[in-house]
Formats: sequence, C-alpha cells, structure tokens
Amino acid sequence: MNSISKYTISIDASIKDALILLDKLSDDVLTLFVLHGKRLVGTITDGDIRRALIKDIPISTSVEDVMNKEFKYVRPQENDIQKIRALRAYGIQLLPCISENGELLRIYNLKKKKSLLPINVVLMAGGRGERLRPLTEKIPKPLLPIGDKAIIDYNVDRLIEYGIEDIYITTNYLAEQIEQHFEKERDHIKIKCFREEKYLGTIASIKSIPFVKNDDVLVMNSDLFTNIDFEEFYRFFKENDADMSVAAVPYSVSIPYGIIELEGKKITAIKEKPTYNHYVNAGIYIIKRSLLDLIPDNIFYDATDFINLLTSIGKSVIRYPLVGYWVDIGKHEDYKKVQDLVKHLDLT
Repeated sequence: MNSISKYTISIDASIKDALILLDKLSDDVLTLFVLHGKRLVGTITDGDIRRALIKDIPISTSVEDVMNKEFKYVRPQENDIQKIRALRAYGIQLLPCISENGELLRIYNLKKKKSLLPINVVLMAGGRGERLRPLTEKIPKPLLPIGDKAIIDYNVDRLIEYGIEDIYITTNYLAEQIEQHFEKERDHIKIKCFREEKYLGTIASIKSIPFVKNDDVLVMNSDLFTNIDFEEFYRFFKENDADMSVAAVPYSVSIPYGIIELEGKKITAIKEKPTYNHYVNAGIYIIKRSLLDLIPDNIFYDATDFINLLTSIGKSVIRYPLVGYWVDIGKHEDYKKVQDLVKHLDLT
C-alpha cells in the first residue's frame, strides 16, 4: 500500500499544478489521481499533459479538462487474480482501490507488488526451537538472523510483496520479543501478534485469531526459508475448489542395498539399490476459513491431525508441488545451510 497523498491532485487544480506534482515524482510512476473531495474521478499522466500542450491548451486549464475518466481500478477484497495479471500486462503500474461510492482507499504499486491476494495469513512462531540451542536460549527461533534480517522477516516481507495485508503471528516462547519486533508497521501494514497461553501445536492456536475478512487462510511455520510463489499456491487452491491445499516438497530416499521382495518366505525379486520418490509436508497450507471450527479448542493439535480429520470426513485436501528452494530451519546444519544460501540469492 502506498501513501496516497503524493499521488493525488484536486479536481480544482490546474495543469501547471499537475506538472509541479509530477516533477516531484520524477523517480517514481508518473501518474496522478484526480479527486473530487475523497472520490476518485480521473487520472492524469505526463503523457496526458504532453498531448494537451501539443494542442496548445493553456497550462492554467483545469486538470478536469484533460484527465482520463476511463481508469482501471479494483474494489476492496477483490479476489480476481487473473484481473490483476491482465492489468499488469496492460501496463498499469499504479492501481487504485476504490469503495462502492468511489472513495479512493489506497493505491497499489504493481511494480513492487507481485499480486494482490485476498487471504488471511497466520505465521506459527510459538515453538521453543530446542534443537537449535544454545542459539535459542535467549532468542526465539523466528528472530535468529539470516544475513541482515530475522528468519521470520523473509516470510513477512514476501507475503507483503504478494499484496497480503492481514498477517497474524501466534507466539508463546519468548513471545514478548516477537511482539516488540512487530510493534511498528511494516510497509503500512500492522502485523498482529496473538499469544498462546500454552503451546498448542502447529495449528490449534489459529482459533484464537479474530479474523474479520477473507474466506481463506494461509498458515505456515515462521521458521521456513522459501521462495514459494504464493500467487500460484492460491490460484491452484481456488481452481481446484479445494478445502485445504498442502505445499509439498519432493524428497528422494536411496537405499544402498539390494531390497528383497517377499511373499511369505519366498523371494519374488530383488531390487538393487532402489530410489523411492516421495513428497514431504512443507508446513505451508491454505484452508477454507469455515473449516477452522473443526479444530478442537485449547488442546494440543497439529496441522497433520487436521489434515487427517479433513480426509476422514471426505473433504478435498490437495497437494501443491513447491518449486524453488525450501529449508525447514530445525537443526544447526539447516541454519548454517541457509546462512550460506542467502549469500548467493538475489532477494531484492
């Protein structure tokens, strides 16, 4: 979300006023949004002004006479990601979000946002990180540094890049440090922390969160290091009309021996040094919000328990193949691996 004021101009302003404001945006997107009160009534670009001057229109003329009244926009909670992709392809760089009565609510910079996903997010950050001790004796694992920022910040910043504005963090161990870490807004977004009274596993604490909008919830462990494409993950979930989608990472197991296949005592075959290919749970999920009521209250309950429950009652739980890098930072060797990995990644 952008600061609105630097991109807006009153309908009473002149072309000269618009030129002055556009000059201040020289290193930014050269677009102004024309307001009548709080209502968006048009847009004006440097191109619009150039064409007006070629026609010998005086610079004292009102911007109302040269503005574009057929502008593109989105409504709050609009969830058509195909529309966002089309607008980006059309060349829209600044996208206004307006209310039903036309009030300008916010401006999205599509040069900086990968998407605009209408989804709640919960980052699970309550674990004790015992396998990473002594590093986690005084610092919660999500706040351990990787390069120049904390583990959890890589996930929060990527979520914000995808236009997600409703981000919650559940805390327990050394909760006050995480709460303090997110006291200030991040890119104009307030990250909301909710503290567990006791550790409830990898999903049960989600029931304490008072969601106020969005029909779907993305849940992920806060100690992951990954470049998952959240837009593709969400699109896959919606296109398959799933109840829950589980991000999964390919995992191969090679056995360095000949494996004997039996029928009773009889050997039927020997497979020499076979490799078995599997998918492992990546700890990232999208769930229909309405199904969260099925999670039991105030008891230890993991995401895997919830998956098994949904499959047992016939709900659609699908696998999303995660393409890219993914590291679950659980052990010291994982932490070292990520410290080395970040040196070679372009994370700008």
